[in-house]
Amino acid sequence: MSNNELIRADACTVVEWLRRGDVSPHELLDAVEARIAAVDSHVNALPILCFERARAQADALVRRPIGERGLLAGLPVAIKDLADLAGVRTTYGSPIYANHVPARSDILVETLEARGALPYAKSNTSEFGAGANTFNEVFGATRNPWNLARSAAGSSGGAAVALATGMAWMAHGSDFGGSLRNPASFCGIVGMRPSIGRVARTPSGKIDRNLSASGPMARTVEDLALMLDAMAGEHPGDPLSLPVPPTSFLTAARSGERPKRVAWSATLGLTPVDPEVAAITRRAAERFAEAGATVEEAHPDFAGMHECFHVLRAYDYYVTKAELMRRHRDLLKPEIIWNIEKGAQLTLEELERAENQRVTLSRRALEFFATYDLLLTPATIVPPFPVEQRYPTECDGVKFGDSFENYLDWLAIAYAITMVCCPALSLPCGFTSDRLPVGLQIAGPPRSEARILAAAKVLEDLLGVRGTTPIDPK
Repeated sequence: MSNNELIRADACTVVEWLRRGDVSPHELLDAVEARIAAVDSHVNALPILCFERARAQADALVRRPIGERGLLAGLPVAIKDLADLAGVRTTYGSPIYANHVPARSDILVETLEARGALPYAKSNTSEFGAGANTFNEVFGATRNPWNLARSAAGSSGGAAVALATGMAWMAHGSDFGGSLRNPASFCGIVGMRPSIGRVARTPSGKIDRNLSASGPMARTVEDLALMLDAMAGEHPGDPLSLPVPPTSFLTAARSGERPKRVAWSATLGLTPVDPEVAAITRRAAERFAEAGATVEEAHPDFAGMHECFHVLRAYDYYVTKAELMRRHRDLLKPEIIWNIEKGAQLTLEELERAENQRVTLSRRALEFFATYDLLLTPATIVPPFPVEQRYPTECDGVKFGDSFENYLDWLAIAYAITMVCCPALSLPCGFTSDRLPVGLQIAGPPRSEARILAAAKVLEDLLGVRGTTPIDPK
């Protein structure tokens, strides 16, 4: 089988080939290494490679019977450079950790490896995942393969670009205020922020930290579901982690289950949206009618969302990064310093108000999902912007970023879902007039990943978007 055939095959098919013995893990590593050599210099998605380590793992794996090689059976997987990978340079996109090599992997990596994944590369990220454009002072910017002058979004931009260009079949991402969903939308791939605890990971800063979540990224809904199966499960090192559900996510995605009633909102009452993006995503949402669903314009009451998010985000940054600022302030980018300093200025009264507001917002969302199976929105409010911009400066006549106070507001359509503890994915749903991808956000109530995946597969089939990646950089 040629390298080109391997690179362009979907992950589910490749795993079936592995299970049948039609292809070996070593052949896949050779194919993806050759693809990286041909493509990555254009996009800068995978700045850290560890093929020697991956081949050593493959050597050990193939000594086992095929039936004992785990769910992924030796599939190479890219790991975001925010997660520790034992023995491999892990920078978190920061000059502070430019030469850091952890002794132990994050729990999420250990889980993937136990299920037959072969980590072979670290994907580029923004510094500590801050900001929704993937660039840092260690490796530079990651470029969007649909137009190399545009941003891949962030902070999981390296993972999304690797998938879009055939340098990965599956990738790990993480998401706080859209860090996984935004790059999926900008790059024309699928990415899911799962429920709190669905993917176990090593705690940092707080045992019960839950604004950030790790999740799967892939080219198709079925591949995404398989990756979530490989990532999901409880672990004693993560007290929030959930057990593996009785039905696999891949089975759920293939079930054909269709939503009965879905809500569409262009803005969630929180944000402007580029008119072309709004039109593309609305047309995609309305296609659910062809699957027998009632599609109505509605959204939960998100009053108080912006203040709640800004306070709890600042608190999270202070808890996890204050010590870094005390020791290395000169090496941190301005956005991180600003977030930490905002956290330092918080009062207990502000935290009390924000935490209680989050409870109220979550209750409203649950009441909403008692009526609607799904909530559909644009995954991002703008198409991919110039890579040199740190963030969009305006949308539909509304200016962003004239101060740090509002540089995050363009992410509201994603962070609203984070704040109410709901899972959501970004599904490719069309292209702008400039041939740039647009993603539809599909959200559901907590722990409804199976419902979301089933619906996303139905819509993916209706839209005919499957197979638009991988592409060569343009």
